[in-house]
Amino acid sequence: MEKLSWLEIFISIIGQFTPVWIAMAIIFALSIIYKRRLGLYGRLFDSPVGMIGFGIVLFWVLAALLADVIVTHDPLAQVSGMKNKVPGTPVRGVEGSWYLLGGDNLARDVFSRMVMGARHVLSIAPTATAFAFMVGITLGLPAGYFGKRLDTFLSFLSNLVLAFPVILLFYLLVTPEIRVTGIPMIMAGVLFLFPIIFVVLLWQSRYFTQPAKRNLFVGVTLVIGLWAYSGLAFNADPLNIFYMDSNLLNVFVSVVFVNSPTVFRIVRGITLDIQTRDYVAAAQTRGEGAWYIMLWEILPNARGPLIVDFCLRIGYTTILLGTLGFFGLGVSPESPDWGSTINDGRKLLGIYPHPALPPTLALMSLVLGLNMLADGLREESLKD
Repeated sequence: MEKLSWLEIFISIIGQFTPVWIAMAIIFALSIIYKRRLGLYGRLFDSPVGMIGFGIVLFWVLAALLADVIVTHDPLAQVSGMKNKVPGTPVRGVEGSWYLLGGDNLARDVFSRMVMGARHVLSIAPTATAFAFMVGITLGLPAGYFGKRLDTFLSFLSNLVLAFPVILLFYLLVTPEIRVTGIPMIMAGVLFLFPIIFVVLLWQSRYFTQPAKRNLFVGVTLVIGLWAYSGLAFNADPLNIFYMDSNLLNVFVSVVFVNSPTVFRIVRGITLDIQTRDYVAAAQTRGEGAWYIMLWEILPNARGPLIVDFCLRIGYTTILLGTLGFFGLGVSPESPDWGSTINDGRKLLGIYPHPALPPTLALMSLVLGLNMLADGLREESLKD
């Protein structure tokens, strides 16, 4: 077999992403048709910047979900004779098989590692950011609403964490030496409680006057939440449905811990502003409880800035995960995450640029898409 030309490589790569293109076309068509019924998400399609950003992010989300179908080779497999091969090189002894973006220094397929790397990034960044938001919201709402000593104490803790350089703090939290001390597991034991607390408070405040429905929702939340909590934080799930290995736990806890104080500050500031509004005073006059007012009056009216910050924060987290992988502190040394792949490729960048460039461009495009999506959401949310 002959080496593919650049045009053939481009066409082949486009063809490998066919399932993604089909799914994107369906999602865009349905979203545009029903956009007037879809609230802020639907109005996003009135913003060119937001729509382009959404398209880029959707591309990588679908690529991560469909990675098993898209990849051409096992991203961890080392094929004899394919070390540092240029893009379009045919695989020896396998008819009709090429390394579309070449091979890396360990003879692994760069294209497959780039695609599978999206799954590694997008399996951590959005979930960890969501956990950080639950921590920040659960603490930021009462700090802004009640104020006084509670606000002073929580703000002090937040400022204490924010005073430390983020990258250095991140680096310290994921080092093997810290893992041995058990600190990440202790932090997980504290931080992973907040999603359960947040959801329980939602049900408790919303259905306080309907005890039967409240008890059902709270009970289901506690059973599933504590089950997941035992597995994710302490690997104590007897059914092994919820599990997180030590490397992933380190990275996950670090993301939550580093992002939570910033979210806390944002939520606290928004709460201080919104609690002076007439509809909050009306809810207080009706005799609504404090948590009902915070979660069902203040929080929904803060959704615009929080959604925008959520998108931006996923981008920041993606960069942090790439940085950790670059320094060899990612999920695992052989992981195809973009940071590790960039680090492997940069060692021979002057001779073989092809292993480092695809994951670099993938990381850049995802962060760019998230930033554009956030800009579009900000633009549309201001129209509320």
